[in-house]
Formats: sequence, C-alpha cells, structure tokens
Amino acid sequence: MNSAAYVDGYIEDLRRSSLPKMDQVWALGLACSGWPYIFGDWGTKECTPSHRKAVYNSHTDQKGLIDLCQVLNGKKSGCEECKWYPNEMRVRAFDCRGFTECMLEKIYGWKMQGGGCTQQWNHAANWKAQGKIADGMPEGVILCLFYPSKKEPKKMQHTGLYYRGETIECGNGVQHSKTLNKKWTHWAIPACIEGDVPPIPDPPKPTIKRGSKGAYVVECQKDLIFLKYDIGKTGADGVFGKCTEAAVKAFQKERGLEADGIVGKDTWAALDAAVGPEPGPEPVVKYSVIVRGLDKEEAESIRAQYPGAEIVEEG
Repeated sequence: MNSAAYVDGYIEDLRRSSLPKMDQVWALGLACSGWPYIFGDWGTKECTPSHRKAVYNSHTDQKGLIDLCQVLNGKKSGCEECKWYPNEMRVRAFDCRGFTECMLEKIYGWKMQGGGCTQQWNHAANWKAQGKIADGMPEGVILCLFYPSKKEPKKMQHTGLYYRGETIECGNGVQHSKTLNKKWTHWAIPACIEGDVPPIPDPPKPTIKRGSKGAYVVECQKDLIFLKYDIGKTGADGVFGKCTEAAVKAFQKERGLEADGIVGKDTWAALDAAVGPEPGPEPVVKYSVIVRGLDKEEAESIRAQYPGAEIVEEG
C-alpha cells in the first residue's frame, strides 16, 4: 500500500506526464488502492485513531471505525504493523463520494457539487450525460457509477469510478476490480471530462427461453423462420413455446453451441451472424434525357420543372 506522501509526489508526476487526463485519474485511483473507508472523508485527512474516534462520536452507526482500528479495539497500543500504516507512514481516507470527487479534482482541478451520492447524481451541472447501464453505456471514457438504496430507490447508496471495463470504488476501503459488478445500475460522465459524449451502444439482448414472451421472442422466431427452421403453425407469435425451443436447440446443435434451448449472448450472436444485417434501402436510379431543338424560353420552362437540370447551347 502506498503512503499519503508517496501519492502526493505521484500526483505531481502525473500532472507533468503526457498521459491523457482520464488515464491520470485512473492511475491515481489505483495508487490509492487499499486506503481505508471513513465516512465523510475526501482524501484530505489522515487515518489516525483520534480521527476515527472523532468521526465515530459524530456518527455512532459507523461501528467499523472502532472495530477495524487496532488501537481503538484494544489489540495494540499504537499504529505499528497496521495495514493502514505502511512503513510507519500515514495514509488518507475516503468515503465513496469523497473518493470519486478527490480523484477528479486532483487531476482536473474540478469540484463536484453535492454532499452525498444522491445529491451528486441529482445535480445536473455535474454531468455531461447520465443513463442506466441496462440501456447501454459509453466506453472509452471515465464514468461515475451509482446504484440506489433498496429501501429508497430514489436515493443513491454508493458510487465509484469506471474506465475501460474496470472499476475502482471506496466501500470496504479503496478496491479495484477488473470486471463490472452487477450491483451497478447507473452511469454518468463527469462534466470535466474533455471531448464529446461517446456514442452509447445498444443494450445487450436479454436471455429468452421457454415461457418468455415479447418483441425479442418475435425477433428470434423470425430469424429461425428465415433460416428455414420449423417453429410451429403459429409462426412468429412472440410466445416461446416447445416448437420454438426445439428449433433453437436444432440451430444451436448445428452451430456447435450447447443445445439447451436458451437464447443467451452466444446464441444471439450466432443468430445475428447467420441472418446477416438487414438490407438497406434500394438505390435510387437516375437517368439523363437530352431534348434538342428547343428555343431558350422552352428550355427554361423545362429546366424549372426539374431541379438540377442544365441547359447547353448547341453550337
């Protein structure tokens, strides 16, 4: 784990580097991996027993502040050998919203508005764009991720950073994950990020199986019909019944997929590849007509009826 002093120097190195700022933010977040969670902290205060005790006295529901400190829980008399005291040097602490704001402020010099996750999310000036992960999310850009409280869905419970398929968050300390956990539900592009908003890809198609109904079942059935599979007399009715299931299994078997009758990511991809892209519009065919022997008035009259027509004087 890096000390606060090391990270301070690293920030200066990042600012002097040629790395794009989004990459600097990410590198800084990784450099803070392992730093502790303390409610209300924004990376400005060091993790000490006295600071933990002061926060606990103000927020008695934060019991971990005491339990996780070897001094306050009585296991040791000092910070020596504590994981948050590397080489007898202090680290700093964050809560989740304090972590994301600190990373962006240190690199961009930009301060996010709002004192909590919900306020940050609801403050329109904070974001270039916002959306739900289920509806698709932009790639190649730093995002702030959120998910709401189960008890109060209109309130955001937690936030973190996302970049190129990976996440960093401060929950049980600053943690880095190389995958996107399913707990995250919302994304937002911070207003400080340079450039235009990247295009948002279409959301992935849902997994469908026997008993499923709706537009995606219709799409699957139409694909199977196009590929000459028998889905029964009812045709593309949007109901995933036994005939559709049998057709899916036959398709999967021919494509070397697990023949389970369930249309998930791999089967959708195989169907899309087999059917191919939808045909575009028919090309517009244009013709040229030459009318000779007209006087100027007649030629002008015809040209007025056909925009783009030209008059050429005969020699």
